[in-house]
Amino acid sequence: MHQKIACVIPARLNSTRFPQKVLSELKGKPLLQWVYESASSLFETCVFAVDSEEVAELVSGFGAPYVMTSKDCPSGTMRLIEVRNQGKIKAGIWVNWQADEPLINQEMIEDLLQSSEDPCQDVWTLKHRLEGDPNDPHTVKVVTDERGKALYFSRSAIPYSKEKFDYYKHIGLYAYTDRALAIIEQLPPCPLEQAESLEQLRFLSGGLHIQVHETKHETQGIDLPEHLAKLEGMLAHELI
Repeated sequence: MHQKIACVIPARLNSTRFPQKVLSELKGKPLLQWVYESASSLFETCVFAVDSEEVAELVSGFGAPYVMTSKDCPSGTMRLIEVRNQGKIKAGIWVNWQADEPLINQEMIEDLLQSSEDPCQDVWTLKHRLEGDPNDPHTVKVVTDERGKALYFSRSAIPYSKEKFDYYKHIGLYAYTDRALAIIEQLPPCPLEQAESLEQLRFLSGGLHIQVHETKHETQGIDLPEHLAKLEGMLAHELI
C-alpha cells in the first residue's frame, strides 16, 4: 500500500550567509517560485514552511500554500516537524526540499524515493560522485555500507586514502517516515553533530537508518550571492 507523501519547502527569511536569500529573484521570477513550480509538479501535497510575513506574502503572490512556523527553528528538519505537529497535513512520508535548490528534478526524486516502501528504513537522502576537492569542508561527504546504509557524514575527506578513491558528495535532499520525525523531535544534539555542524549525525547517533541512493544529477544550491549570479548566467546561456 502506497503511503501519502507530502513535500515541505522550509523558507527561512534570515539566512546567515545570504540574508533574505529567499526573497531573491532568478531571471525576473522569485527564486521560491522556481522551487515551487518544480516541487508541485511532482507532489500532490506541497507547502512552504515560512517564518515571516514577507515570505508568506511572496509565496501567496504566485499561488503557493504556506504554513507559518517559528523564527526559532534551528534547522529545516525541525521546521518540517513543526508543520507536521500543527496537524494541517497528514503524511506517511515527508520530503524536505530546500528553498535554495531550484534545479532538483523528477529523476532525483525518483532516486530518493525508490525504496520508500521498505519498512526497515527511516530516512532517505542522496549522494553524487564527487568531482571536486574532497578536502573542501563546504562539501559534505558520505560513506555507506554495500547496501547504501549511511555509516558517516563529514566535512573531511572520508575515508582517508593514500590512493585514488571514489568519494561521494552528500546531496541535501531528504525524505523521512512519519515515525522518524517523531523520533528526531525527541533527540538531543550529539557531540558529532556539534563538531561537524551536520544534523544528520544526530539521526545516526539516535539509531535511525539513513538510506543513501546514488544520483547522476548534481545540484546547484544557492548559499551566497555569487551562486545566484552563477546560476543566472547558466540559465541565460541555456546550459541547464
